[in-house]
Amino acid sequence: MKNRAKIYDPAEAHHLVMKVSVVSIVVNILLSVMKLLAGIIARSGAMISDAVHSASDVFSTIIVIIGINLSSRKSDTEHQYGHERMECVAAMVLAVVLAATGLGIGYTGVVKILSFSAEGIEIPGRLALAAAVISIIVKEWMYWYTRRGAERINSGALMADAWHHRSDSLSSAGAFLGILGARLGYPVLDPLASIIICMLIAKAAYDIFRDAMDKMVDKSAPDEVVADMRLVIAQQKGVAGIDEIKTRLFGAKVYVDVEIAADGSQPLTESHQIAERVHHAVEENFPAVKHCMVHVNPLPPSEKTKRR
Repeated sequence: MKNRAKIYDPAEAHHLVMKVSVVSIVVNILLSVMKLLAGIIARSGAMISDAVHSASDVFSTIIVIIGINLSSRKSDTEHQYGHERMECVAAMVLAVVLAATGLGIGYTGVVKILSFSAEGIEIPGRLALAAAVISIIVKEWMYWYTRRGAERINSGALMADAWHHRSDSLSSAGAFLGILGARLGYPVLDPLASIIICMLIAKAAYDIFRDAMDKMVDKSAPDEVVADMRLVIAQQKGVAGIDEIKTRLFGAKVYVDVEIAADGSQPLTESHQIAERVHHAVEENFPAVKHCMVHVNPLPPSEKTKRR
């Protein structure tokens, strides 16, 4: 599959988000209705639980739209560094909603298992199996479709929405196994599948929440990205060495603070030009960088050759 270029223009990125989100909402509504009807007709608790999960994805996509719209707003006097972290807030809300959905599904499964000895559990019909297979195929396609969009605009919230699709695909697989097991003479496997679905959803929610939290608490950029930045900075004319480089994630963006060493005997204007070259080189080579702050430390002439 051909890789598509990343998008950094805000207007183009917003258009892509809306396109992916509309497709996601329409598909999830259709799947939810299909799985709910199949679950009711075929008497499958796992399929009904799966339908609830798909329905929650509609709400999740709406949160993504709101979060990305807020994060794309320009800086103002009260938010001089921008609003990028609103996307992290959206991702954290998605994680909480996803976790709550999973716990509800798991609780339902536990209750059915505990009451199994009383009246037993109805065996699901074939329609539930067919619905599960369709759901797996469609949701896996939605996962890759949304993931590609998220990667193109470096969006954590949209990536979280992609993982909602993947978790739905996994939950449908769990539902399929539970329904099949129930039809083979092990009806307790149907509510057991709901508990497995609960655990899968909880894991996805935890990963999404942790990623969003990392971006909220100024986690540094990946080591390989920092290493590439060092190479770019060291190649700039007039840079005698790199004393320190710090990075911090700010939503989908990155802030960079770097201290470089330069000849201390040269004029201030020349030192400023070196800093400008480093500043522009970092921002041009790493489009995710929102701002690069450069500080120049004077290097004694005797150490010029050592620090290169």
